[in-house]
Order: sequence, then structure tokens, then C-alpha cells
Amino acid sequence: MKTLILLATVSTGLIWAQSIPQREHNQRQRIEQGVRSGSLTPAETARLAREERAAHRQTMIDRRDGGVFTPAERARAQRRLDRISGDIARLKHNGRAR
Repeated sequence: MKTLILLATVSTGLIWAQSIPQREHNQRQRIEQGVRSGSLTPAETARLAREERAAHRQTMIDRRDGGVFTPAERARAQRRLDRISGDIARLKHNGRAR
């Protein structure tokens, strides 16, 4: 029974866990949506795009070594993406409009 519960928990977590490239793609989509809706100013858009490019560049550097992330690289990438995600949310909802 314990094994069944553990397998169900792990498989559910894997289904919901997004890959690093998928998170990067989703964040680019969120930035584009903010531009379309007018909730991001041009300066905010430029800042977020710069952050996103830097994160993507670091992801590519980390992947050069065999194409696989080490656990430390994955954690660092997730933290970078978490910070950018928070920046996107904060800037989209700060009341400034284009």
C-alpha cells in the first residue's frame, strides 16, 4: 500500500512539473500577452525580455556539458525562472499602462 501511494504521488508530481524550456516558453507567452493587453510598458517589456534572454543563455551554457542538467544547475535555473515569473506578475499588475 505504501508503494502504491508513493508511486501515485511521484507520478502526479512528474505530470505537473514543467521542463525548463517549457517554463521559458510559457514566460515568453506571458510577456507577449502583457504587451498585447497593454499591461506592460515598453520599458518593462524590454527589461523582462532581457532577463528572459539571460536565463535562456545560461540554460544553454548549462546544457552544453552533455545536454543534461545536474541537480544544482536545475535548481539554479528554477530559481532564476521563479524570480522572472515574479517580476512578470508584479510588472503586469503594477497599474502602469502603455
